[in-house]
Amino acid sequence: MDRIDLFRIFTRVVDSASFTRAADALGMPRSSVSAAVAELESRVGARLLYRTTRRVSPTQDGTAFYQRCLRLIADVEETEGLFRGSASKPSGKLRIEVPGRIGRLIIAPALPSFLQEYQDIDIDLGVTDRAVNLVEDSVDCVLRVGPLSDSTLIARPIGKLALVNVASPRYLAERGMPQTPDELGDHLAVNYASPSTGRVEFWEWMEGDELRNLSMQARVTVNSAEAYIACCLAGLGLIQIPAYDIRDHLDAGELVEVLSGYRAEPLPMTLLYPHRQHLSRRVQVFAEWLEALLKGAVIQGLPGIYGEA
Repeated sequence: MDRIDLFRIFTRVVDSASFTRAADALGMPRSSVSAAVAELESRVGARLLYRTTRRVSPTQDGTAFYQRCLRLIADVEETEGLFRGSASKPSGKLRIEVPGRIGRLIIAPALPSFLQEYQDIDIDLGVTDRAVNLVEDSVDCVLRVGPLSDSTLIARPIGKLALVNVASPRYLAERGMPQTPDELGDHLAVNYASPSTGRVEFWEWMEGDELRNLSMQARVTVNSAEAYIACCLAGLGLIQIPAYDIRDHLDAGELVEVLSGYRAEPLPMTLLYPHRQHLSRRVQVFAEWLEALLKGAVIQGLPGIYGEA
């Protein structure tokens, strides 16, 4: 097997922390991946990986070798495209993970235009609201909404999502229209529990530069955006939701904005990568396409509701 191919297999195993996940990502039998790493270790004369029944991790030599492999692979790819110039086309499979409703409502419908422009790129689109481990799951990039906790990942800020407070006309007919946060004690919310942590989110709003929050009364708690919106439409309580997500419901009069002067702080949107250097061309073009798409379709918000680019 070609040395560069061995390097690519080895780096994929390190990124995945698993021979099986690496084999799936590469479209190879697991036995071939294992044999390739064994061949590479024999060639370099050092043990590169610790192997356990649950996890694979690089040795000290393996970590140093891994960094060299990334540089060498990037150098080879750059050299191969040196004389193709503008005619060179990004290619290969791209694995991305995006939040559920953004993936279904915004990204998936727009993908035909991307695939038409980049006909040598295939997309493996993961649509989920759970937190994804880019390295272990062999994901090229992930779109996240909200504060970040992955300090080791490379972050590309996309913009901010405007949030609105809404209720159904049915709910407002029964409970009345709240005028200030002081009246929220007399109202119900549909509570939202994080699908990753199970933590129920507070009701939040900005007063000047100060972020305020409140634990709302609720008869129903959900852990998905679809259920959150559906329960609000059914008249079960107030919700706080990204403006783009309920634009059609507002236009149709199925939902009504409440407490417009007391909106929550906009949520940051960020595209994350596992490595700063040697970002593949296919990831670069997808990131640029996605940023333009989201700024046009999501971040623009509603009249009087603006996200920050």
